[in-house]
Amino acid sequence: MNGLLIGRFQPFHLGHLEAFHFALPKVENLWIGIGSSNKLNQKQNPFSADERKEMILSSIEESISDRIKIFFIPDLENHEKWIENIDTIVPKFDIVFSNDELIQYLYSKHNTQVTSVPFKERDTLSGTNIRDKIKSDQKWEHLVPDGTKKVLQKINVNDRLKSL
Repeated sequence: MNGLLIGRFQPFHLGHLEAFHFALPKVENLWIGIGSSNKLNQKQNPFSADERKEMILSSIEESISDRIKIFFIPDLENHEKWIENIDTIVPKFDIVFSNDELIQYLYSKHNTQVTSVPFKERDTLSGTNIRDKIKSDQKWEHLVPDGTKKVLQKINVNDRLKSL
C-alpha cells in the first residue's frame, strides 16, 4: 500500500519529521508531495521546491529513504483540477495523510482514505513561526532537523527572509 503526504514544508521542521514517522509504518511506500512547488521567493513561500526536497532528504534516515519518493505539486486555482493534476504526477496511492480540511474534503469526494496526522507542538512547530523567528533573530535551530538547519544556513536564510 502506498500513501501520500502533502505539505509546503516552508521549511521542513520537526513536526513534519514526526508526520513522516507517523505515516511510514502504515504504508509500504510514502510519496511526499511538495506543495506550492511553482512558488518561491515569496513571504509565505521563500524556499524553492528543490531546496525543500534537499531539506527533506538531508533530514531523514538513510534506512527509510528507499521507501520515500518526492514529487513537486504546483498550485492551481481550481481545486478539482489540482487533485486531477496530483493523480498525473504521483503514482497510485491508497491513503492520504493530511490535516488540511480542503485536502481531506477533496480526497474523501474521490473515495480515497484520508488519515489525520497528530500535531506535535503545533503553535511552535509551524513554518510561519519558524520563519518569523529567523527574521527576528530569535533561536530557531532547535525546531528543525539538522539536515534542514544545514540547508538553511547554506542558502543564508536570514538574508533571504529579511529581503522578502
